[in-house]
Formats: sequence, C-alpha cells, structure tokens
Amino acid sequence: MVTLFSRFRRATVSAFVLLSTLFGLCHGQANASRSQPSVLATQPVIRSYFYMGGGYAGEAGKEVMQGQMYVEQLTPARITQKYPLVMFHGAAQTGTNWLQTPDSRPGWADYFLSQGYVVYLVDQPARGRSAWHPGLDGALANFPVPAIEKLFTASATLGNWPQAKQHTQWPGSGKRGDPVFDAFYATQVEYLASNAETQRRVQAAGAALLDRIGPAILLTHSQAGAFGWLIADARPQAVRGIVAVEPLGPPAQNAVSNEQKARPWGPTDIPLNYDPPVGLAGNLALEQEEQPDSPTLARCFRQREPARQLPNLAGIPILIAVGEASYHAVYDHCTAKYLTQAGATITFWRLENLGIKGNGHMMMLEKNNLDIASWLQQWMQANVR
Repeated sequence: MVTLFSRFRRATVSAFVLLSTLFGLCHGQANASRSQPSVLATQPVIRSYFYMGGGYAGEAGKEVMQGQMYVEQLTPARITQKYPLVMFHGAAQTGTNWLQTPDSRPGWADYFLSQGYVVYLVDQPARGRSAWHPGLDGALANFPVPAIEKLFTASATLGNWPQAKQHTQWPGSGKRGDPVFDAFYATQVEYLASNAETQRRVQAAGAALLDRIGPAILLTHSQAGAFGWLIADARPQAVRGIVAVEPLGPPAQNAVSNEQKARPWGPTDIPLNYDPPVGLAGNLALEQEEQPDSPTLARCFRQREPARQLPNLAGIPILIAVGEASYHAVYDHCTAKYLTQAGATITFWRLENLGIKGNGHMMMLEKNNLDIASWLQQWMQANVR
C-alpha cells in the first residue's frame, strides 16, 4: 500500500511538473518573477484539506452544518520555519488569491513554501468552498466590474484618491476585456454583506484552527485585517505574529469611498477585550484628529486619553503594510496609530519607502509580488520568535 502510494505520488508530481512546464512555454515568460520556478509545480509538496469550526443548525429534521471553514494545508518537502503561516483572503476573494497571479506567475503561497513554511489557505465561512446556507446565513454582496477596475486594477486612470495615479504594478490594462483582468474577475465570488457576521464566524473558526495546529503567524489582507486582531484576541498565546496587508479600516469611520461611521469597536465590527472593559461599543470614547498628518491623508480617530488597552494584542509583533498607490494609502496609518495607542507593537510600512513603487490594493497579484513577499519574509525572520 505504501509503495503504491509513493509511486502514485511521484507520478502525480512528475505529471504536474510536465504540465506546468508546457503551460509556461505556451504563455511565455513576461518578466523575472514569472521565470522563477514554481515550488508547487517542481517539488513534492504535500497538499491536504480539512474543515474547521461550524455546528449543526436549522429546523429540526432539516439540520445542516453552518459556519465551517475550508482549510487547505500545503507542506513543503523540507520544513525550515518554526511556525506555520495561515493566510486569510479579503472580500469577494477566496484562497486562490495566494496560489498564483491572474497572469500565471507564482503566488505568495508558492514563495512562502520555498522559504520552508507550512502554509494554510482558508476560504472564509459562507464563502467559496465553505458552504453558505439560504435562510441561515446572511445576505450576500459582490463587487461589480466597475468597482474592481477602480479600486484594484485600473486605479491610475479610474481612481479618485490622491495616490491613485502612482499605480503601475498591475499586469495589464486592468480593464474588462484584457485577459489578465478577465482571469482575475473570474475568481471573484459573493460574500456575506455583514462584516460583523463574517468576523464572528471567522474568529470562531480561526480560533479552532489554532487549537488544532498550534502557534502560527497570521497573514491577512483587506477585509481579513479584522480577523487578525480578533483571532489574536481569542488566542493570544497561539498567535506569534501578524502580517496585515492593507487591513480593513480605518477605525471608527470610513474614508475614500464615504465617511460613514463604521467599526464601532475601533478596528473591528464585533467586540474586542479592552482593559478597562468597554461593555458596550458606545462606551468607547473616540475623537478625530483636528488635522491629518498630510493633506493627502485621512484624519484619524483615536481614543480619548487615558486610552483603554488591548492586552491580548500586547507583545505580538504586528506589521501593517500599504502600497504606494492603493486607496488604503489614505488611511492605513490610522489603524497603526490606533493599535499603538491601545498598547500593540506595530511596524508600519509604506512600501514606497522601501523602494517598492507603484502598488495597488491587490499587491500579492501584481508584477512585483515576489519582491514584496521577500520583504514580508525578512520582517518575520527579524521579529517573530
């Protein structure tokens, strides 16, 4: 049995390598990042999956499982990193965000496998391969084409925030009809319209995942930024670091698209454990800066002093990274300032200050995606213990 399985696995890997090679020859090599061999294609990575969290719900006699989260585990041939990396995608996305780019270059999962990490990719509950149940789960929303073009892929021509014109890293025109855009838009899926419902489900399933796999580093993007704070709040001893790529924000009030009140618990829509305790979100005393740090930035909300602390986040190394041209460039500093005031240890990066220019919100898919991954890896090596 073992011998047959080993032969099958070697044959499967060899076939995958051959197909991947043929695919690369057919599509050409557009740039240096594309020419890098794919770990998923060239090494015997062990791939498996399981589901975490969830419970039975619904009318008696018609129960279904609700709230479970799909988790894909990728294990490199040689594990060299002490902690695994758990990667949480953003709104309208799935775990495929991390596997490769829409123009078929290696993705961040591939890069971190090459660095010796065990990698876990999730599909949020009620999203992608995690079931959504009508009548039990909440209403769904989606991103129409114009929103994707403006916010993610064609910001240089369509974006209306000050930094948008700097967007140069999307691989293609970023507009419908371009094959790279069409490949990306094909990956977009419906998602729970309620951030609060989403955060409750992911916090529960994410805590259960850490109970199973042990201490880990969380890598979050966009909507998933709140998940990092919430999972760390629930399992502080199991979260050894958080890499928050353009996390959900800013605290307390939206920016860029509108200025509606949002995230009543500061960086999240559901409760965090403050000290002294808050009780109700309305008891969190917030105030807005009179002046922004610069004319191109949002005015941040902060707590009135003395500020309540977030003790479960204290001592966890946290990196917040934002691209030069993203709409998040307007306000991600507000999240960094808010968490610092609440006692968290924050490293805040504007990528252009590292010499990484022109990135938008979907930086893990852009032309220099592996350069960014390398910087994230350097930070983790230097800060996570």
